[in-house]
Amino acid sequence: MSEIPIPVLGLLASLAAGLATGVGALPVLFIRDVSRQLQDIMMGFGAGVMLAATSFSLIIPAITAGGGGVPSAFIVAGGMTLGGLFLFLSDRYSPHEHFIKGPEGADPGNLKRIWLFIIAITLHNFPEGLAVGVGFGGGDVSNGTILAVGIGLQNMPEGLVVALALITERYTPFKALMIAFATGLVEPAGGLIGAGIVSISAPLLPWGLGFAAGAMLFVISDEIIPESHRKGFEKQATFGVMAGFMVMMILDVTLG
Repeated sequence: MSEIPIPVLGLLASLAAGLATGVGALPVLFIRDVSRQLQDIMMGFGAGVMLAATSFSLIIPAITAGGGGVPSAFIVAGGMTLGGLFLFLSDRYSPHEHFIKGPEGADPGNLKRIWLFIIAITLHNFPEGLAVGVGFGGGDVSNGTILAVGIGLQNMPEGLVVALALITERYTPFKALMIAFATGLVEPAGGLIGAGIVSISAPLLPWGLGFAAGAMLFVISDEIIPESHRKGFEKQATFGVMAGFMVMMILDVTLG
């Protein structure tokens, strides 16, 4: 595995994580009715996985890569700030629409509603692929693999929720499945960019890891958790967050 170029590893791992979105959507071919409570629990689980991945596989390695200590912590904080700002600006100026929260961003003009949904999912998935790529970018195959596994786990329930939402928009189960698969394909782009950038220069690694962490935290707090709390099942979704966090923590320790 070490003979494979790091950017290629980042591309392949983020591709696998992205395709997990479509794998998670497969049940829509057989099951049409999943309760809103279960959907919110699954979304909470995904948020917990992402939160743990951000903590254990991005922030801690970023501080270590920066040499540790207070200066390293400030470097990582700077990278996180840039990542959060990047997602904030993308969210503000890109026309998109969430399944529950509704339209956001710039004036969509004549864009069809499905494209607004796809743009929203793309804004969500890009930082995940970026995180996987940056995880490989420092040459730490183990850390990159853990991130890919964790984000793949998060993508599976997300894929099912997305496909179910598309069916409520009167898309056929097969078309909803294909769209779910397609939305995961933005992650390899993020993975390739992340792995390529931090492979060029070692000093960029803590900044890159911090940037990916900030972008992921923004998505978790701004989108996933609020979406899981909008239908009155916030307590159940919170237990989902805790379960996802613990599963990812155990995976990190086991695989790391």
